[in-house]
Amino acid sequence: MPDPGPVVPRRRIAEELRRLRGEANRTLEEVAEALLISTSKLSRLENAQGRPQLRDIRDLVRFYRIEDTQVASRLERWTKASQSQGWWTDYSGTISDELGAHVAYETEASVARVYTIPAIPVLLQTADYARAYYLSTEPSRAADVEQLVELRMKRQEALDQRGELPPLKLVAVTHESSIRQLVGSPQIMRAQLDHLIECSTRPNIELRVFPFSSQPLFTLTCMYAYFEFSEEIDRDVVHIETHAGIRHIERPKAVERYREYHDSLYRDSLSPEETRALIRAVKNEHFV
Repeated sequence: MPDPGPVVPRRRIAEELRRLRGEANRTLEEVAEALLISTSKLSRLENAQGRPQLRDIRDLVRFYRIEDTQVASRLERWTKASQSQGWWTDYSGTISDELGAHVAYETEASVARVYTIPAIPVLLQTADYARAYYLSTEPSRAADVEQLVELRMKRQEALDQRGELPPLKLVAVTHESSIRQLVGSPQIMRAQLDHLIECSTRPNIELRVFPFSSQPLFTLTCMYAYFEFSEEIDRDVVHIETHAGIRHIERPKAVERYREYHDSLYRDSLSPEETRALIRAVKNEHFV
């Protein structure tokens, strides 16, 4: 899996290096030639691809004449932070590069705003539900299913604790079909719906169901996650999940539109209290 380390420090370095080069009015070729490195290497640094090396960052600091400044200190600190391996690399033989990148953003974001159809949001799934879902939708991956389920459970730890970072805040909207769709067995669904009710009362989790009674909206049939970051330098990103894989979006205008799409789904969904009431009703009516 390429670029397995933390995503946010690399993005911060890239943002700062692009800004410095712009202020110096230099081209990629000019800077690369002055530092005796390839243009492609400098381009990768400015696009958060690959792990930045401290030697290269110090050379750039000297080139831009910002030694002993706060910017230089930040660049060095971010470079050191980018060297660590993400915990998800333990699953690199099982998951795609796209999913690895998705987990990296999820691990470091301050807020995840998700919309799912027709499955329960991954961060709120029980192990039995996740296992049954994989076996039903991807039977060819039966040999990997326990590792995939383990990965999903590991991802949920971000909702509880993340070292120096506060727990991830989750704002989840899920289509009503997800709580009615039978996955595995009625017993698995009852336990899953009970788990949703319990999780939804936690202070950093807000769960809303988009009901059948609401009018269709533009992104109604598209599952995606909007990752929000607390630092101003960290641009928000969107990941759209399809059968063909995960599409990464970070162009500001496109990201802004997806925030509006999620806000619309949020507004037209049931309140958290109404959501819990509907989940209880569905459980007692369909999964006895």
